[in-house]
Amino acid sequence: MSRPVSLPDALRVVVILDAGVAGGRDLAALAAHATRGGATMLQVRAKDTAARSLAELVRRVMSATTLPVVVNDRLDVALATGAAGCHLGQDDLPIDAARGIAPAAFWLGGSAGDPDEACRAVGAGAQYLVIGPIAITASKADAGAAIGVEGFRRAHAAAPGVPAVAIGGVTLSLVPALMAAGANGVAVIRAVLDASDPESATRNLRMAVGR
Repeated sequence: MSRPVSLPDALRVVVILDAGVAGGRDLAALAAHATRGGATMLQVRAKDTAARSLAELVRRVMSATTLPVVVNDRLDVALATGAAGCHLGQDDLPIDAARGIAPAAFWLGGSAGDPDEACRAVGAGAQYLVIGPIAITASKADAGAAIGVEGFRRAHAAAPGVPAVAIGGVTLSLVPALMAAGANGVAVIRAVLDASDPESATRNLRMAVGR
Protein backbone atom coordinates (compact mmCIF):
# COMPACT_ATOMS: atom_id res chain seq x y z
CA MET A 1 0.00 0.00 0.00
CA SER A 2 1.64 3.23 -1.18
CA ARG A 3 1.04 6.49 0.62
CA PRO A 4 2.15 10.09 0.21
CA VAL A 5 4.23 11.64 2.98
CA SER A 6 1.28 12.79 5.03
CA LEU A 7 -2.49 12.67 5.26
CA PRO A 8 -2.83 16.35 4.24
CA ASP A 9 -0.88 15.53 1.05
CA ALA A 10 -3.30 12.68 0.33
CA LEU A 11 -6.28 14.99 0.61
CA ARG A 12 -5.41 17.35 -2.23
CA VAL A 13 -7.57 15.71 -4.92
CA VAL A 14 -9.76 12.85 -3.74
CA VAL A 15 -11.57 11.07 -6.56
CA ILE A 16 -14.55 9.07 -5.37
CA LEU A 17 -15.12 6.03 -7.55
CA ASP A 18 -18.87 5.67 -7.16
CA ALA A 19 -20.26 2.54 -8.77
CA GLY A 20 -23.69 4.15 -9.02
CA VAL A 21 -22.37 7.13 -10.97
CA ALA A 22 -19.84 5.32 -13.16
CA GLY A 23 -22.59 4.02 -15.44
CA GLY A 24 -21.07 0.59 -15.83
CA ARG A 25 -17.56 1.87 -16.59
CA ASP A 26 -14.78 -0.10 -14.94
CA LEU A 27 -13.75 1.54 -11.69
CA ALA A 28 -10.24 0.13 -11.89
CA ALA A 29 -9.76 1.77 -15.28
CA LEU A 30 -11.13 5.04 -13.92
CA ALA A 31 -8.72 4.71 -11.00
CA ALA A 32 -5.83 4.45 -13.43
CA HIS A 33 -7.00 7.54 -15.34
CA ALA A 34 -7.36 9.53 -12.12
CA THR A 35 -3.94 8.42 -10.93
CA ARG A 36 -2.27 9.56 -14.14
CA GLY A 37 -4.14 12.85 -13.90
CA GLY A 38 -2.69 13.65 -10.49
CA ALA A 39 -5.28 12.47 -7.98
CA THR A 40 -3.83 12.02 -4.49
CA MET A 41 -6.38 9.63 -2.96
CA LEU A 42 -9.13 7.37 -4.24
CA GLN A 43 -12.30 6.38 -2.42
CA VAL A 44 -14.37 3.37 -3.45
CA ARG A 45 -18.10 3.84 -2.95
CA ALA A 46 -20.55 1.07 -3.84
CA LYS A 47 -23.42 1.22 -1.38
CA ASP A 48 -25.53 -1.62 -2.78
CA THR A 49 -22.68 -4.07 -3.30
CA ALA A 50 -22.30 -7.17 -1.13
CA ALA A 51 -19.19 -7.41 1.01
CA ARG A 52 -17.47 -10.10 -1.07
CA SER A 53 -18.02 -8.26 -4.34
CA LEU A 54 -17.00 -4.96 -2.79
CA ALA A 55 -13.78 -6.48 -1.48
CA GLU A 56 -12.98 -7.78 -4.95
CA LEU A 57 -13.67 -4.34 -6.40
CA VAL A 58 -11.45 -2.61 -3.84
CA ARG A 59 -8.61 -5.02 -4.56
CA ARG A 60 -8.92 -4.37 -8.32
CA VAL A 61 -8.83 -0.63 -7.74
CA MET A 62 -5.80 -0.98 -5.46
CA SER A 63 -4.00 -3.00 -8.12
CA ALA A 64 -4.61 -0.21 -10.66
CA THR A 65 -3.07 2.62 -8.62
CA THR A 66 -0.17 3.55 -6.38
CA LEU A 67 -2.39 5.98 -4.44
CA PRO A 68 -3.92 5.36 -1.02
CA VAL A 69 -7.40 3.89 -1.36
CA VAL A 70 -10.11 4.33 1.26
CA VAL A 71 -13.47 2.61 1.38
CA ASN A 72 -16.75 4.40 1.92
CA ASP A 73 -18.88 3.15 4.83
CA ARG A 74 -17.57 -0.42 5.06
CA LEU A 75 -14.91 -0.70 7.74
CA ASP A 76 -14.93 -4.49 7.49
CA VAL A 77 -14.07 -4.41 3.80
CA ALA A 78 -11.46 -1.69 4.25
CA LEU A 79 -9.66 -3.71 6.92
CA ALA A 80 -9.95 -6.99 5.03
CA THR A 81 -8.44 -5.57 1.85
CA GLY A 82 -5.62 -3.62 3.47
CA ALA A 83 -7.04 -0.28 2.33
CA ALA A 84 -5.48 2.91 3.69
CA GLY A 85 -8.61 3.90 5.56
CA CYS A 86 -12.36 4.23 5.72
CA HIS A 87 -14.72 7.17 5.42
CA LEU A 88 -17.64 7.00 7.85
CA GLY A 89 -20.72 9.15 7.41
CA GLN A 90 -23.26 10.32 9.96
CA ASP A 91 -25.30 7.10 9.76
CA ASP A 92 -22.39 4.64 9.59
CA LEU A 93 -20.48 2.83 12.33
CA PRO A 94 -19.48 5.41 14.96
CA ILE A 95 -15.96 6.67 14.44
CA ASP A 96 -14.93 5.99 18.02
CA ALA A 97 -16.02 2.37 17.66
CA ALA A 98 -14.04 2.06 14.44
CA ARG A 99 -10.99 3.61 16.08
CA GLY A 100 -11.14 0.95 18.74
CA ILE A 101 -10.60 -1.88 16.25
CA ALA A 102 -8.62 -0.24 13.44
CA PRO A 103 -4.79 -0.20 13.36
CA ALA A 104 -3.10 3.00 14.49
CA ALA A 105 -1.92 3.83 10.96
CA PHE A 106 -5.39 3.35 9.48
CA TRP A 107 -7.04 6.62 8.40
CA LEU A 108 -10.58 7.38 9.54
CA GLY A 109 -12.50 10.24 7.98
CA GLY A 110 -15.79 11.74 9.07
CA SER A 111 -18.54 13.72 7.37
CA ALA A 112 -19.68 17.15 8.51
CA GLY A 113 -22.13 19.72 7.25
CA ASP A 114 -21.91 22.25 10.07
CA PRO A 115 -19.66 23.19 13.01
CA ASP A 116 -21.41 20.88 15.49
CA GLU A 117 -20.99 17.84 13.25
CA ALA A 118 -17.35 18.74 12.67
CA CYS A 119 -16.69 18.92 16.41
CA ARG A 120 -18.45 15.62 17.06
CA ALA A 121 -16.56 13.81 14.29
CA VAL A 122 -13.19 15.03 15.48
CA GLY A 123 -14.07 14.33 19.10
CA ALA A 124 -14.88 10.74 18.13
CA GLY A 125 -11.49 10.31 16.49
CA ALA A 126 -11.81 11.41 12.86
CA GLN A 127 -8.39 12.26 11.45
CA TYR A 128 -9.82 14.25 8.58
CA LEU A 129 -13.15 15.83 7.67
CA VAL A 130 -15.15 15.74 4.48
CA ILE A 131 -17.32 18.87 4.62
CA GLY A 132 -20.31 19.60 2.42
CA PRO A 133 -22.29 19.55 0.31
CA ILE A 134 -20.84 22.74 -1.09
CA ALA A 135 -23.39 22.94 -3.90
CA ILE A 136 -26.45 20.98 -4.97
CA THR A 137 -25.38 17.50 -6.01
CA ALA A 138 -27.16 14.61 -7.70
CA SER A 139 -24.54 12.11 -6.51
CA LYS A 140 -25.96 11.72 -3.00
CA ALA A 141 -29.68 12.02 -2.47
CA ASP A 142 -29.40 12.45 1.32
CA ALA A 143 -26.58 14.98 1.26
CA GLY A 144 -28.71 17.80 2.69
CA ALA A 145 -28.85 21.48 1.79
CA ALA A 146 -25.88 23.10 0.12
CA ILE A 147 -23.68 24.98 2.60
CA GLY A 148 -21.56 26.96 0.14
CA VAL A 149 -18.00 28.16 0.60
CA GLU A 150 -18.87 30.09 3.78
CA GLY A 151 -20.51 27.04 5.27
CA PHE A 152 -17.33 25.12 4.62
CA ARG A 153 -15.28 27.84 6.26
CA ARG A 154 -17.44 27.82 9.41
CA ALA A 155 -17.44 24.03 9.76
CA HIS A 156 -13.70 23.81 9.26
CA ALA A 157 -13.04 26.60 11.74
CA ALA A 158 -14.78 24.50 14.40
CA ALA A 159 -12.05 21.86 14.10
CA PRO A 160 -8.79 23.79 13.73
CA GLY A 161 -5.76 21.77 12.85
CA VAL A 162 -7.75 18.89 11.35
CA PRO A 163 -7.36 18.58 7.57
CA ALA A 164 -10.60 18.95 5.64
CA VAL A 165 -11.74 18.51 2.08
CA ALA A 166 -14.77 20.04 0.40
CA ILE A 167 -17.33 17.76 -1.23
CA GLY A 168 -20.65 17.96 -2.99
CA GLY A 169 -21.12 19.65 -6.34
CA VAL A 170 -17.49 20.79 -6.41
CA THR A 171 -16.52 22.06 -9.85
CA LEU A 172 -13.27 23.43 -11.17
CA SER A 173 -14.54 27.00 -10.85
CA LEU A 174 -15.21 26.56 -7.12
CA VAL A 175 -11.73 25.30 -6.25
CA PRO A 176 -9.95 28.66 -5.76
CA ALA A 177 -12.55 29.93 -3.30
CA LEU A 178 -12.54 26.65 -1.37
CA MET A 179 -8.76 26.65 -1.10
CA ALA A 180 -8.88 30.26 0.09
CA ALA A 181 -11.41 29.15 2.72
CA GLY A 182 -8.85 26.75 4.17
CA ALA A 183 -9.58 23.48 2.39
CA ASN A 184 -6.73 21.00 2.14
CA GLY A 185 -8.28 19.87 -1.11
CA VAL A 186 -11.45 18.70 -2.79
CA ALA A 187 -13.34 15.43 -3.14
CA VAL A 188 -15.14 14.93 -6.43
CA ILE A 189 -17.31 12.37 -8.13
CA ARG A 190 -19.03 13.69 -11.24
CA ALA A 191 -16.33 16.27 -12.01
CA VAL A 192 -14.16 13.30 -13.01
CA LEU A 193 -16.52 10.37 -13.60
CA ASP A 194 -18.81 12.34 -15.91
CA ALA A 195 -15.92 13.84 -17.89
CA SER A 196 -15.24 12.64 -21.41
CA ASP A 197 -11.55 12.59 -20.46
CA PRO A 198 -11.27 11.67 -16.75
CA GLU A 199 -7.49 11.99 -16.77
CA SER A 200 -7.57 15.56 -18.07
CA ALA A 201 -10.40 16.49 -15.71
CA THR A 202 -8.35 15.23 -12.77
CA ARG A 203 -5.25 17.05 -14.01
CA ASN A 204 -7.18 20.34 -14.20
CA LEU A 205 -8.40 19.89 -10.63
CA ARG A 206 -4.89 19.14 -9.41
CA MET A 207 -3.55 22.26 -11.08
CA ALA A 208 -6.30 24.37 -9.53
CA VAL A 209 -5.67 22.94 -6.06
CA GLY A 210 -1.92 23.38 -6.40
CA ARG A 211 0.95 21.10 -5.53
